[in-house]
Formats: sequence, C-alpha cells, structure tokens
Amino acid sequence: MLQHFFKYPGVLRRMRQGPLATEIDAIAGALDRAGYARLSARRYLSLIATFSRYAMRAGCDQVDAVDGAIVERFLRQRTLSGATRSVARTALGHVLRHMAVKYPRLAVSPVRPSRAERRDAAFVAGFDSYLRDLRGLTPKSREEILRAAWRTLAWYRRTKPHHPLGRFSAKDVLAYASHAAHQAACDRTRSGAMSHLRNLLRYLAWCGICRTDLSRVVPRVPVWSMARIPDVLPWEDVRRLIRSIDRSTPVGKRDHALIVLAATTGMRNAELRRLELGDIRWQDGEIELRRTKSRRDRIVPLVAEAGRALVDYVLHARPRTTAKQVFLSHRPPVRPLTVSGTVSGIVRRRLTEVGIHPSRVGTHLLRHSLATQMVRGARPIKEVADLLGHQAIDATAVYVKVAVPQLAAVALPFPGGAE
Repeated sequence: MLQHFFKYPGVLRRMRQGPLATEIDAIAGALDRAGYARLSARRYLSLIATFSRYAMRAGCDQVDAVDGAIVERFLRQRTLSGATRSVARTALGHVLRHMAVKYPRLAVSPVRPSRAERRDAAFVAGFDSYLRDLRGLTPKSREEILRAAWRTLAWYRRTKPHHPLGRFSAKDVLAYASHAAHQAACDRTRSGAMSHLRNLLRYLAWCGICRTDLSRVVPRVPVWSMARIPDVLPWEDVRRLIRSIDRSTPVGKRDHALIVLAATTGMRNAELRRLELGDIRWQDGEIELRRTKSRRDRIVPLVAEAGRALVDYVLHARPRTTAKQVFLSHRPPVRPLTVSGTVSGIVRRRLTEVGIHPSRVGTHLLRHSLATQMVRGARPIKEVADLLGHQAIDATAVYVKVAVPQLAAVALPFPGGAE
C-alpha cells in the first residue's frame, strides 16, 4: 500500500526498514481507508518510518520488542522540533492503535506514572464514583468538577510536596481559594471554582481522609442575578455576516447553513453538533432538539432561509458518510463535529473575515443577538423563553436590559420635569 503514497524504489526500501517494516503497509492502508489527505498521510508515514529506523538502531529488531519507553525517547530527541514532535505523536498514535490488538505491549502509556500520580488517579476515580453514584451528577458536570480536583491536587503537591491529603487544613483551603480566585477572569468563574472546591472537601470528609468538613471554610463569591449584560451583535451585523459567506465551496455551504441555523433558531453549540438528519421535519418546517441542556426535548421553527441553506448543504456539499449528524468535518477523516471549540472556531473565523471582533465569540453570541432582536421587536417574553428552551422566565428577562428603546418607552418621567 505504500506505493499509493511513494513511488521511488529507494524511498520504499528505506521506509520498510526496522521493526515496523512488516506493518507499515497495513498502516498506510488504514490511513487511506480513513480518508486522510495524501499529503497528511505521507507525512505521518514518513515519521513512522523514521521511528522504525530509530528503534532498529536502538536494538529493537522485532515489532513486539517496541514499547512505550522507546516511543517516548524518540519523541524527546532533540532533532524533532516542537511542531514535528506534535505531528510525530499523532503519527505514532496511529501505530499504537493499529498494533494494540496484536501486540498489547504497544498499548501501554509511553511514560509510567509515578506512585504519587497513581495514588492521585485512584483518588480522583473514587471521587468520580462518588459524584456519579451518590450525587447523581451527569458526565458533563462531573468532568468540570474532576478537572478542578486535578488542579487542586497539583497545587497541593506543589506547595506541600510531602504532606498527605489528610493534612489539608483550613489555612490550606484559604490559600488555594486565593490562588484560584486570582486565576479566574470574573466573579462567576470564581464562584464556580469555590463550588468545585467545596465538592472536593466534602468528599474528603465523607471518605474519612479529613476528620472535619472543611467546605465551610471556603469563601463565598456573590454573583448577583442579572448583573451582567449579555454580549450581542447588532442585527445588521448578523445579516452582514450571513451574506458574506462564500457558498461556492462545500465548507462555505456548511458554515452558511450552520450560522443561519444558529442565528434563526438560537440553538446552542451542543445542539448544533448533535443535530441529526432525522431531527429535521422538512414538511412541518420544524426541528426537534433532543437531549438539550434542560434535559427536555423542544421544537424550534425552521424558517425558509435556514431550510434553503440546509438543503443546499445536505444535497450538494455534505460528505457521503454513514454518520447521522448534519454537520461534519470536511477535513479527512470525515466525522461529526464533536468538540465545541470547532463550532466556535467557525463563527470566529467568519466574523473575522467581515471585520467584526467581539469580546466573546461563539454560537451563544448569535443566540443572544436573536433573543435581543426578538425583544426589540416586541415579541412576548414567554415566546422568547420557549424558543431558547429556558425553564425559568428570569433567564430570559436579562435580554430586556439591552432592549433600550423598550426600556425608554416604559421609563417614568423625572419628578418635577427634566430641565
């Protein structure tokens, strides 16, 4: 299969050297079936062949003699630049996944964790079970709390390297709370960090590691309801953004459909990524959103403009695949958009192209802009809440604050008259 990517006999002979000589053709075939671009596959295969020759010089004659340690030594060698090292790690990841079934030794981690790291990993695993089984938290909620727990453990190991967790004191709690507060950008983030710290301290007391519940020591950060004004775009800028997208390419058709859908329905990032072809009711002009943030299904209208954009993308630009999701990555391998940053990056890139540089960028910017435009159009606040999927009307009321003309219309006259 290497002949599909390289044609010179000398190059092929050089690439078939070392312990991976018998497997590199199969790896090339796997990359080709996955749909990788020719240039990307060539670079990956070149780095895999370079590693194979490196392993041969290190005394590894057979593929089952290769282990994670030699992979890590190769990645650390000085001849690899930072960018090349990152690509090499990806390339060798393909090797490890391809060979894991036949040679289990290749599936081990390149670096054996230390005893302290293994102990912390076991502690976090127990914390995860506690959050899941006793607290009943969803995977998304647990993920954020566990990330915060890892940060807390890293800080404690760094500041108290020889102290067990059982010696966590009230003084340590206040010191870490101050450290975490300085790392946060706003009061809402600081409040979240304190909440995550309380969860960790309650677990330490629950499982008996700490004799007292230190969660009461954690300071509280007030977050006032409706204190923050949401970031919005003028509706003229939203329309200018939609008109500016070049729809002559498949990626342009995808981005146009995604942004029009977000701007006309107020769909969240995760809802756009999870949207499946079967969720679109073409004849009824509706979209069914399942597994939303509030854990309730809801229906949003599919306006004519969004419907035309979706039809154009699905029929003329969407890659042929068995995936059910509407929006896909157009870079090989073709797959659904699973990372929120990918969708946010699409919005950011398209805004930059028209010279719009808001402080916060993402699909929520379009969601806020739609809600504000509806309020300014004198639409009932309940209608806006139903479209956005808000359970509490207070969550929608924040958009009234940016509807200045409506606020001016209901303002009371100044006592005694304004002079």
